[in-house]
Amino acid sequence: MSEIPAAAPPLDHNRPALSVSELSQALKRMVESEFDHVRVRGEISGFKRHSSGHCYFTLKDEDAVLDAVCWKQMVARLGLRPEDGMDVIATGRLTTYPGRSKYQVIVERLELAGAGALLKLLEERKAKLAAEGLFDAARKRALPFLPDVIGVVTSPTGAVIRDILHRLADRFPRHVLVWPVAVQGEGAAEQVAAAIEGFNALAPGGAVPRPDLLIVARGGGSLEDLWAFNEEIVVRAAAGSRIPLISAVGHETDTTLIDFASDKRAPTPTAAAEMAVPVRSELIARMLELGRRGMGGMQRSLEERRTRVAALARGLPDLPMLIGHATQRLDDWSGRLAVALLGWLRLREQHFTRVAAGLRRGVLEQPIARGRERTEELAARLPGLIQRLVAEAARRLAASAQFMESLSYQRVLDRGFALVRDAAGEPVTGIAGAKPGTDVTIRFRDGEAGARISGTAAAQAAPAPRPAKRAKRDDDQGTLL
Repeated sequence: MSEIPAAAPPLDHNRPALSVSELSQALKRMVESEFDHVRVRGEISGFKRHSSGHCYFTLKDEDAVLDAVCWKQMVARLGLRPEDGMDVIATGRLTTYPGRSKYQVIVERLELAGAGALLKLLEERKAKLAAEGLFDAARKRALPFLPDVIGVVTSPTGAVIRDILHRLADRFPRHVLVWPVAVQGEGAAEQVAAAIEGFNALAPGGAVPRPDLLIVARGGGSLEDLWAFNEEIVVRAAAGSRIPLISAVGHETDTTLIDFASDKRAPTPTAAAEMAVPVRSELIARMLELGRRGMGGMQRSLEERRTRVAALARGLPDLPMLIGHATQRLDDWSGRLAVALLGWLRLREQHFTRVAAGLRRGVLEQPIARGRERTEELAARLPGLIQRLVAEAARRLAASAQFMESLSYQRVLDRGFALVRDAAGEPVTGIAGAKPGTDVTIRFRDGEAGARISGTAAAQAAPAPRPAKRAKRDDDQGTLL
């Protein structure tokens, strides 16, 4: 039995034929009207930025792929920088591309799909920047102890700048320059990076003072709110800053990548102000304490030296007695020298006489005559020699006496000072010996006077005058003592 063939569909010869372009445009209008606003979640793949400024990529999941395009004017308003492997939610509208018979989504906004994706991206970026050495401890610089100018990068309308300025005023008022930026949303990362680079570009000594320290600050918020401070452009600007930088983003538990690149991380903006300057009152108290300690040390040192000088003065010998002994010894030696020389001459003359008596007179007349002449010459020169020796010894003795006299306390009195002695004749060298009612004797350069102590007042002791150093002369032979 033969099988009856199925009836073929009737041909609609009355339907008009559409061109390819007409059909493509009809499909385009239908898709765009039906899907004029969509939100699609997927993983970015094959991201490419064209020289025209447009961005092309695909969104994919386990079973499908969707082409996506972001026009140049929309790129700056995406909210984040697209990267391959990023799990995102794309907001936009669906359209077709007739030139290739394909449909695509025109993206107007991107957001990361959940905190997990954000944390994954954050860890990947952190590892990448750390591998480049941007977080190395060797790159970090010490903060200045007391900066003259502080630059602050933050929002000009938030509570952060008020907290920083208030805290600086409480601790140590400084000149503050504020560079206003957006700290969240589109373009925030670019503004923060531009502010850091702008402060570094200021010339020292210019019309606008160059800061000695930078503070990048923002209040607390969610991971998405703080995301601008995780962008590479901000991290690289902080790491490349030639001015020491403090990051104060979020609360103590919040951590962003700028914290790793900065020279110092502050848990809060207020803490950043505390790190920037010391407490002025504490510095003043410290300086006063050091001044008191220095004054006390100086007074103790002067007192020790005064005691040492007094002890040395008591050990000096009596000057008149010392000079008297030296003069007597000089007189004794002078007399003995003259007697010894005359005795020596007489001995030599007797010796010559005995020798002459034993020899023939004719042979020795000439040598004896020469010897007599030499002897007479020496005898004539002897008194002058003795006088010169005595005069030289006297000059040396006078120099020694003058030096000893310069050490006498009488010379101090001649310069206008006075020597105070108590009733027992002992010198009064300190305020402890000058009790009210005590009778004292004051010795001046030209006499003495009696006095009674009526009252005392402590005064800072002036340093004892130092004797002028005597220039050493070439003919100084030292002392005879």
